[in-house]
Amino acid sequence: MYYSLNDAMKQRFGCKVYKLSLSGGMTCPNRDGTIDSRGCIFCSKSGSGDFAEQGCQSISEQIERAKSRVASKIKDGKYIAYFQDFTNTYASVEYLKEIFTEAINHPDVVILSIATRPDCLPCDILDLLENLNNIKPVWVELGLQTIHKSSADYIRRGYPLSVFNKAVKDLKQRGIEVIAHMIIGLPFETEQMIYETAEYIGKSGVNGVKFHLLHVLKNTDLAKEYENKAFEPLSLEKYTDILIECIKRIPNTMAVHRLTGDGAKKELIAPLWSADKKKVLNYINKKFKESNLQQGQLFGLK
Repeated sequence: MYYSLNDAMKQRFGCKVYKLSLSGGMTCPNRDGTIDSRGCIFCSKSGSGDFAEQGCQSISEQIERAKSRVASKIKDGKYIAYFQDFTNTYASVEYLKEIFTEAINHPDVVILSIATRPDCLPCDILDLLENLNNIKPVWVELGLQTIHKSSADYIRRGYPLSVFNKAVKDLKQRGIEVIAHMIIGLPFETEQMIYETAEYIGKSGVNGVKFHLLHVLKNTDLAKEYENKAFEPLSLEKYTDILIECIKRIPNTMAVHRLTGDGAKKELIAPLWSADKKKVLNYINKKFKESNLQQGQLFGLK
């Protein structure tokens, strides 16, 4: 068995909690020239926010629009306000206070979740997050992806592992829950390297983990690498086998927030099997049952 996000939310709130993907209208130091101008090698033009609402709307308008998208699935539900695209602490503390406060004070929002880089958490922003955490729970999601320097350099992550470690420590000291993102299938990583990242996350003190399948999306530098046959994406079967082994390497008290994911179909180049959500879900569910990793309902496939 493993500890799913659904399990965690039902224990905390007594019901399923839906995530609403929002945009804070920010950019990233890996795009604006501070670190680099090209972004991470796999990152889409939307900054990994292909399913986020439009940033030109107010936060409240984005929340209502996102709620309408899932209205057929949930009634009188609770929601996570998820700032997803780009780097969501890469702005002035005044601006962040304005948008995060608007989100966290929405009556239907029970958690504020913020995706960011671990090198974008200065003390004044940490203070803000700590204050917000006294209103409602705040999660900070950190894009670790891998612990291996060779892979981090290849994907142009732009910070060393020590920065991730410090960010986790700083956030945990302030009582803020941390979720680490990990990519399975990075070019040139062996299975052993993948498992080492999973084991590291398991011992890092973070509260949760998101496992991502490496997607090749249009208009990315990763797409050029793929076209030049520099690597081959994982099959569904291989991805699932590796995913199972990764889950076995984390504590069963660590919430698994995502088992995989899917890129926007109009942007997806490979692997094309990931676009068939029903097939992916059914196959993972079947293999999890065979491996005794099943839980009530698989999640994380939008």
